Amino acid sequence: MTNLEKYEKTFTETFDMSNDRLTGLQYQHIPQWDSVGHMSLVAALEEAFDIMMDTDDIIDLSSFEKGKEILKKYNVEL
Repeated sequence: MTNLEKYEKTFTETFDMSNDRLTGLQYQHIPQWDSVGHMSLVAALEEAFDIMMDTDDIIDLSSFEKGKEILKKYNVEL
């Protein structure tokens, strides 16, 4: 499984949604991505990529696309 597939799977499993809804997905634009869902997503991303995200990055994780940028800081190429 590629890193991109792993990243997409993390979102789809955390928010119980299909891949076709990921593009343009933003924080609080679906009921599942509330503050609790956000922390679940962060925990899932940290586990999937064996990283520990900084507080600023957790706060900045505001969309599916922004998450890709943030993961680059942790040497995760998607």
